[in-house]
Amino acid sequence: MWQEGVRHRTGVSGGRPFVTAHFAQTLDGRVATRTGDSRWISSEESLRFAHCLRSGHEAVMVGVGTVLADNPRLTVRLVEGTSPHRVIVDSTLRLPLEASVLSDGASPTLVATTSRAPAERIRLVEQVAQVEVVATDATGGVDLDALLRRLVVRGLSSVLVEGGSRLITAFLRRRLVDRLVVCVAPMILGTGTDAVGDLGIDVLGEAITFESVTFTPLGRDVIFDGRYR
Repeated sequence: MWQEGVRHRTGVSGGRPFVTAHFAQTLDGRVATRTGDSRWISSEESLRFAHCLRSGHEAVMVGVGTVLADNPRLTVRLVEGTSPHRVIVDSTLRLPLEASVLSDGASPTLVATTSRAPAERIRLVEQVAQVEVVATDATGGVDLDALLRRLVVRGLSSVLVEGGSRLITAFLRRRLVDRLVVCVAPMILGTGTDAVGDLGIDVLGEAITFESVTFTPLGRDVIFDGRYR
C-alpha cells in the first residue's frame, strides 16, 4: 500500500517546479527531541514510503543544518528507483567537504548559496559539486523563489523538500509548497524541535489550508497527503 499514489504529474507552473514538502513528526508536532534525537520517529514502512517519494521527484532538497546534523545521503535505497538530484541550501557554505552528498558520487549535487559565502570556499565546493550563487532574501538567506527558478533552468521540474524545520517553514511561509506529505507517528515528546516554525499567522482565516486530502494508515503511522489550495 505504501507504494500507491506516490508518483505525481510533474511540471512547471509560474516558472517554478512542482514542490512537495515531506517530514515525519510526532502527534504533538515534533521532529526531534530537545537533544536533537530524531531516529527513528517514523516506522520502517514509512521510511520505505519516503524513499519512494524521493524516486518520484527529480530533485530532493535539504538545508545545511540537516546535513550537519545527520550527514544524509539523500539517495533511493530502500526501494527500487532512481535517485534524484540533491540540492543543499547553504547561504554561507558551511557544508563540510567530507559530507556524503559531496563525496559519495551517488547522485549529482547542487549547492545553493549566496554572495555571503567566501569566494575561496565556493571554489573548493565547485571542485566536487555544482554551485549556484543565488540572491539573498530579507533574512540574508537563499532566496527560495530565485532558487526554484534556477532549478527550472537546469531542467528540474519537481522538488521534494525534506527539511529541516527552518527550510520547511520558509517554504510554507512563502506559499511555495504545492503538496504536503506528513508522516504522523503515534508518540508524544512534550518538548523538542517543532516540525513547523512561526508562519506569522495571527487569525484562522490566514491559515494555510489543503484540499484533496487523504489520511492513510501505514504500519504504525498515518500519512497525511494534501494539495495546497
